Amino acid sequence: MDTLMRKQIPNIITLMNLLCGIIALTEILYFKNATAGALFIVLGAVFDFFDGMTARLLRVSSPIGKELDSLSDVVTFGVAPSVIAMSLMLNEKDSILAAIPLIMALFSSYRLAKFNLDERQTDNFIGLATPANAFFWLSIPLIGLQDRFSAIYDVMCSPYFIIPLSLVMSCLLVSEIPMFSLKFHNLKWADNKIRFIFLISSAVLAVLLQFVAIPVIIILYIVLSIVNNIINR
Repeated sequence: MDTLMRKQIPNIITLMNLLCGIIALTEILYFKNATAGALFIVLGAVFDFFDGMTARLLRVSSPIGKELDSLSDVVTFGVAPSVIAMSLMLNEKDSILAAIPLIMALFSSYRLAKFNLDERQTDNFIGLATPANAFFWLSIPLIGLQDRFSAIYDVMCSPYFIIPLSLVMSCLLVSEIPMFSLKFHNLKWADNKIRFIFLISSAVLAVLLQFVAIPVIIILYIVLSIVNNIINR
């Protein structure tokens, strides 16, 4: 395979992530379909996972690939979930308060720029990763698909839930709180205890709660990271 073409394959996958973010925004804003928007963010996450993997497999990397990745993530994991949060507010759609969740897009952009320059975030994260925040918010319209969780859905769509949570999540995005990654360098329990606990708990929650498990898992991830920091001080 031509070297130049091989170098562009990860970039094409990254651009598919960006395209998913753009389609998600179109679904949310134009077609008023937050559920479809959420699913396109999930698809964008799949492309985001495979662009880095493909680059490593092909042994290619470039400065433009890193920049494209961040720009795509701003749209898919920053702007799109912020717009989902804004669109779901039940009683404040005509109020300036409905725009408050958009602050997450700004903090996501700042976090991604910070991540690119922060050499401490090779094995773990400092602050909440943008995909984790995105999955928290995209879970809400998916929860709305399940009738048995309608009461939870109504609460999560309330401005009294969305506004304070969007501010808290924005702060977490740019915080200095160390948060573990899911990178395994080996499979030893002692070296990966927190990861095993998280993955096993997440699997159980997913079986029991289905889509409701997504925000619970994100909260569990934040709590376990904080507890892990306290234990390892």
